Amino acid sequence: MQKAAAQGDPGSAAPDPYAWLEDVGGARPLDWVRARNAVSEAALGGPAHDALRARLQGILDAKERIPYVGRHGDYLYNFWRDAAHERGIWRRTTLDEYRKDAPRWDTVIDLDALARSEGDNWVWAGVRYLEPHGTRCLVSLSRGGGDADVVREFDLDARAFVAGGFALPEAKSSVAWIDHDTLFVATDFGPGSMTASGYPRIVKEWKRGTPLQDARLVFEAGFDDLSASARKDLTPGFEREFVTRQIGFYSSELFLREAQFPNKLRKIDKPDDANAYAVRDQLLVELRSDWTVGARTWPQGSLLAIDVDRFLRGERDFEALFTPTATSSLDGVAATRSALLLTVLDKVKNRLVELRREHGAWARREVATPGIGTLGVSVLDEIDSDDYFLTVTDFLTPTTLYLGRVGSDERDRLKAMPAWFDPAPYTVSQFEAKSKDGTLVPYFVVMGRNAKLDGTNPTLLYGYGGFEVSLKPAYSGMIGAGWLEGGGVYVLANIRGGGEFGPRWHQAALKERRQKAFDDFLAVARDLIRRQVSSPRHLGIMGGSNGGLLVGAALTQRPDLFNAVVCQVPLLDMRRYHTLLAGASWMGEYGDPDDPAQWEFIGKYSPYHNVFKDKHYPAVLFTTSTRDDRVHPGHARKMAALMEAQGHAVLYWENTEGGHAGAANNTQQARMWALTYSFLRRQLA
Repeated sequence: MQKAAAQGDPGSAAPDPYAWLEDVGGARPLDWVRARNAVSEAALGGPAHDALRARLQGILDAKERIPYVGRHGDYLYNFWRDAAHERGIWRRTTLDEYRKDAPRWDTVIDLDALARSEGDNWVWAGVRYLEPHGTRCLVSLSRGGGDADVVREFDLDARAFVAGGFALPEAKSSVAWIDHDTLFVATDFGPGSMTASGYPRIVKEWKRGTPLQDARLVFEAGFDDLSASARKDLTPGFEREFVTRQIGFYSSELFLREAQFPNKLRKIDKPDDANAYAVRDQLLVELRSDWTVGARTWPQGSLLAIDVDRFLRGERDFEALFTPTATSSLDGVAATRSALLLTVLDKVKNRLVELRREHGAWARREVATPGIGTLGVSVLDEIDSDDYFLTVTDFLTPTTLYLGRVGSDERDRLKAMPAWFDPAPYTVSQFEAKSKDGTLVPYFVVMGRNAKLDGTNPTLLYGYGGFEVSLKPAYSGMIGAGWLEGGGVYVLANIRGGGEFGPRWHQAALKERRQKAFDDFLAVARDLIRRQVSSPRHLGIMGGSNGGLLVGAALTQRPDLFNAVVCQVPLLDMRRYHTLLAGASWMGEYGDPDDPAQWEFIGKYSPYHNVFKDKHYPAVLFTTSTRDDRVHPGHARKMAALMEAQGHAVLYWENTEGGHAGAANNTQQARMWALTYSFLRRQLA
């Protein structure tokens, strides 16, 4: 391998010639962006692109989509965008109405009207209710879709923001209700109050009617920690206050703040890399590594439970609610009034397990679910209800939403996504590729039933491989209409670094082992070629964020395997990633490039330092967002500028809004995806 560029070496005085593109809103960088956008739109535009864009816009705006809801009090709340509501409306209905094909909705906030009246490009960023039945909530609004947002108190009865109520200026804040007149607040309190990663490190207790600067200090994390936050469990009879010191992405400390000793925090005894939380009278602990307690060692990936009060008295006789196998992992935990619902991933397919505490012991029941694919569980109300929403989906079956209830396999079918494309011509297969070290890596292939295995199929390989994120089968009108209907093959790779097989699968590609994720992805590409599903002429790859780093590494390491690369909101300059926006928070994933020993392995794959003028690369489309305040747009800008200067085939498109998602509304999404699929069709067909 050629030596990484000199400017990437720690302590090197060699300047980065494209560092000026890191000035996100600077006049010169934005002129550069506008010029590249114009080139990309001209190159990829035309009648076919316009027709595809209209088709995708229709799917995104369709009123027949499932309106996913969350319950608070007597209402189900939903945030909705369509052609008439570009920025969206926050609305509510009752469960009885929701059961109907065309429910009657009441608008609570019209974001388009709010944006017009206030002259701000508001994007919905979520809501936090005063539980269990409070009439107040905290609404978060982002300018342009970034992670930073403003927080305002809202009266659900009056359907209006509370004059003189709780309000926070724009920041990456964490807020939680303690009671009607008190909040936990972690925000930007001024110089020194944020961590190196750009998140709050100070938590305060804020009383209504008092200035924010007078709020009472609760906890202060270190500058090099990731963040600090606090919350109160408002379940009647089980009210507890917890403070979290997030040391790194995978390490944290949890403290109990007891009412009788509010100035003294009691540390919960758990491994730093474990996740712990209380559900009523039980403390649950999810393990990322083996944990020896007394004479017992619990394996990584386990879910343990113990009575909270007994745990606080020093007892440690945990019960295992889940232990992984070679092919299974814990995918999610949801709590209803009387049960825990565990979503288990087995060979990258979901199943559902119900656990109920009966007579001092846990009773376990496998829940019969419709279809085999990906399951999603969300509870209606963990305080008052044993009902839950269940979504069922796979690559070819439109997502269906059911209302289930604990103790029964019977459920009510509430909603279903329309079939945006005809599934009949397609088939789904699951294969395994052998990686460089012999590890078998599963992947899914969606292709035409009559497609020939002659290497001529336009094929899109998608991957992520990081942060313990699992990629699972899911129905997508964008993929169906944008790619499959045009004769394309879609491939989803379950490479190491993800969570498909639990913490061990993730940790196998951490830091100095990162190359294994890239090896897995390249192995899948080679296996597709070996099976003659595709060939280098017709094979393209796509990934976003950490997946953008993945395809950037694949591009620079094996350019001979591909003919198109779509690199979305990516990390690419791994010498400076930890200095840009939230990058410092990911050193637990990638390592510290300021440490020469760690730069030794990071520098070998950093895409920005391993692209060279004298090598031939496939055509690349970089997409990002000016308003992405998580992964700096400078990564994509600089890589595109460098490759362009070296004479490689590069297109670049940057949305001026959108945050890390790349698009802030349906119109922007349709435009982004139409450009993306137009590029792939042009390169691979």
